[in-house]
Amino acid sequence: MSKASLENGIRNDILTAISDLLGKKYDTDVLVTGSNEICIPCLDSEGNEKYAVIKVSIPRGERSGGTYKPYNGYSVAEDYAADVQEKTAKAEARAEKKAHEEAERARKREMRTVKVKETEMKAKLAEVAKLGKEG
Repeated sequence: MSKASLENGIRNDILTAISDLLGKKYDTDVLVTGSNEICIPCLDSEGNEKYAVIKVSIPRGERSGGTYKPYNGYSVAEDYAADVQEKTAKAEARAEKKAHEEAERARKREMRTVKVKETEMKAKLAEVAKLGKEG
C-alpha cells in the first residue's frame, strides 16, 4: 500500500471514532463536511445553533535544504508548551509593569494633592498673619 492509502486509512479510522464518540455524547448527528473534516451542530447558552468543526490531518513532515524531517508530534507539543509558557510569562510581566506604573501614578497624584494642600495652608497662614499685623 502507498503512504497516502495508509494515511487515509488512519484518518478515516480516527474520524469514525470521533464521530461515534461525539454522536453518543451529544446525541446529535455528526456531519461529514470534507474528506478530513466533521461538523457537530450544537447550541450555545442562549439556544443559538452553532457548529464545531474538527479537521483531522496526518502530517508527513517537511523538506528543507534537500533533507526530509519527519513530523514529530512530541516535539511540536513541547514547542507549543514552551510558547505558551513564554507568552504567559510576558503577559505576567506586562501586568506587573502596568500595576507598578499605576502605583507610581497614584503616588504622584497623592504628592500633587499634598502640595496643593500645603500651598493652600501657607496661603491661609499668610492671610491670618496679615490680618494679625493689621489688627
